[in-house]
Amino acid sequence: MDLSTNYLGLKLRSPLVPSAAGPLSDDLGNIKLMEDSGAAAIVLYSLFEEQLRLERAELHHHLEHGTQSFPEALTYFPEPAEFNVGPEQYLKHIAKAKAAVNIPIIASLNGSTLGGWTDYAQKIQQAGADALELNIYSIPTDVNVTAGEVESIYVDIVKAVKSSITIPVTVKLSPFFTNFANVAKRLADAGADGLVLFNRFYQPDIDLESLEVTPNVLFSTPMAMRLPLRWVAILYGRVNASLAATSGIHRASDVVKMLMVGADVTQLCSVLMRHGIKQISVIEHELQHWLEQHEYESVQQLRGSMSQKNCTDPSAFERAQYMRAISSFPTAAREH
Repeated sequence: MDLSTNYLGLKLRSPLVPSAAGPLSDDLGNIKLMEDSGAAAIVLYSLFEEQLRLERAELHHHLEHGTQSFPEALTYFPEPAEFNVGPEQYLKHIAKAKAAVNIPIIASLNGSTLGGWTDYAQKIQQAGADALELNIYSIPTDVNVTAGEVESIYVDIVKAVKSSITIPVTVKLSPFFTNFANVAKRLADAGADGLVLFNRFYQPDIDLESLEVTPNVLFSTPMAMRLPLRWVAILYGRVNASLAATSGIHRASDVVKMLMVGADVTQLCSVLMRHGIKQISVIEHELQHWLEQHEYESVQQLRGSMSQKNCTDPSAFERAQYMRAISSFPTAAREH
């Protein structure tokens, strides 16, 4: 049975890839266990734009502090603008991860503006990362910013990063665009080698006793896979980019469905947080069993067979299916 797949130009042994959303990849022992359990590649935890800003601010302060104390000090330190220092620990972690395993290591940058991504992307490539995932986490709140302006920021980030490095670049996106299909095409045309669907935004909650807004991180459920499943199906064969599905993938049957609609890989997070890293091997075994039982010889034979492009009823992924879904409810349930 051939479980191999291609993602971002990388040949992977299977479509099972732990994602950047969880904290598991911050430990080398976990990374080795992921490989031993069957992970085909690993997306490291994200380095946040805010971390880069903070380190630059601290560096600027230390370089300028005391420079006006006496004239000679003005030329003692280089100008802060000459430096682009980011969290060195992340770069060291990439290098250590590469040395520890034989599967691709994909770094992750999380941000919302051009910032210093370009320079830091170069450092990530130099550290040995096989690819870079741009997790563009933007929640526009300015009522004067148009949808077109928001989309252009995404495109500009991809162009800037792609112009600075040679390793593959994939973009992790949210579904919150007026025309997601057009945005996906623009990003692919701008040079994105892949698209990851979808980012699950942090959703705040309110503590009714302290009357404070509190963080509330929830694991995904299998129901969450419906949204990426629809859009992977729609984009398959229509954009020139690899497709990764993430969110709600907990079982081998979820992996099969994502492959059927056209995903190159499926990213796993919540299932590993709940059941442990060794669950990767369980999912792989069940995936292989399903393929054998249904007489498939490879993942590639399965891929895209149920995408909108190849589906016998393309409208199943669009508005027309809504009326069919509503009318499928039992009469008694609709009466209540």
